[in-house]
Amino acid sequence: MNNLSHLCKTLLVSTGLCLFAVPGSPISALAQAPKLLSTATTYNHTSAWDSTYYFTVTVPTTATPLQTIALTQITGLEAIDFDSQASYAFTGTSDRQGEKLGISLAKGSQPQTVIVNLNQAIAPGQTVTIALKPFRNPQYEGVYQFRVQSLAADKQTSNYGLGTARLQFYGVVDTE
Repeated sequence: MNNLSHLCKTLLVSTGLCLFAVPGSPISALAQAPKLLSTATTYNHTSAWDSTYYFTVTVPTTATPLQTIALTQITGLEAIDFDSQASYAFTGTSDRQGEKLGISLAKGSQPQTVIVNLNQAIAPGQTVTIALKPFRNPQYEGVYQFRVQSLAADKQTSNYGLGTARLQFYGVVDTE
């Protein structure tokens, strides 16, 4: 019985190592996917008019360049709409902004989805922050979550889930 247990452990370890070593395997593909690093807002109270939502994504050195991202609102009592003229992107993070990048926004085929097309692809090893400007924050307080995905430019490459972005909005307390 002890030998059987040892054999099973050996097979599991070697199979796992093989999956990491095989190019194109599902596990190696996950290691190459861009990742959502952080999400933040400049104002987290309800109905604020001048907010910016920052979605920061990193592209690993082993990944393909990133050019299109889909954000789908999956929770929240109110749909949030974005101002395509005021939204933008830049290399780096919200506290270390680099080169400003042009973007265009489009409605996705799924409800409450916005497609962000970067005017230039983000090379492997870089970080990009998408700064979306809502027309206003939601009127209803609570947690608003977005599924963040990279969209492939061609049919040979897969779409990747980058993570779930979470923003929380609080009602304004009346002190009178």
